[in-house]
Amino acid sequence: MPARFLFRFIALFPLLFVLSACNKPPVHYVATDITGVDYARDFHLFDTQGKPRTLADFRGKLVAVFFGYTHCPDVCPTTLSDFAMALKKMGKDASRVQVIFVTVDPARDTPALLAQYVPAFNPGFIGLYTSEAGTAALAKEYKIFYQKQPPDKNGHYAVDHSAGTYVYDTQGKLRLYMAYGEEPDAIAKDLSQLLAQSD
Repeated sequence: MPARFLFRFIALFPLLFVLSACNKPPVHYVATDITGVDYARDFHLFDTQGKPRTLADFRGKLVAVFFGYTHCPDVCPTTLSDFAMALKKMGKDASRVQVIFVTVDPARDTPALLAQYVPAFNPGFIGLYTSEAGTAALAKEYKIFYQKQPPDKNGHYAVDHSAGTYVYDTQGKLRLYMAYGEEPDAIAKDLSQLLAQSD
């Protein structure tokens, strides 16, 4: 091979390497890939200590955001339990995942109650809240539904609400929507794959 052609080949080699690295095989998630949507961009909430929280506070971790309420009889405890089991399956990578429970019932879900309820599923899980008006505004931003039902004779009431979970990558970009009922194995697999893609 003439020297000038050899030189051109050597000069192009790094470019070929970069191009081949960009062509990674597609990742197949059980959850729905919603990368690039123009909603659920951020939140401005409070933790149980009254500290303001936004997505930026969790940069460097995957963030799973679920909306519910502590008096929920089925969907909420099931989802939190499934994520707790999924994180156990992830081993040391579990420390790179932040699960956030956002209440849609701030009238009853006081900071003290959230501080007791949410970490009971996993000590690393946190509960966040805002005012009634803030909750309504957040629901619009996240395209979720919630509706308080009429109370019974004892004043107890249920809240119908959306049951999916939004998952952000380590850079704070919304990537996945996990439907209610996804198995812990599938959750762990999706989170592990997203971590690998985020690195």
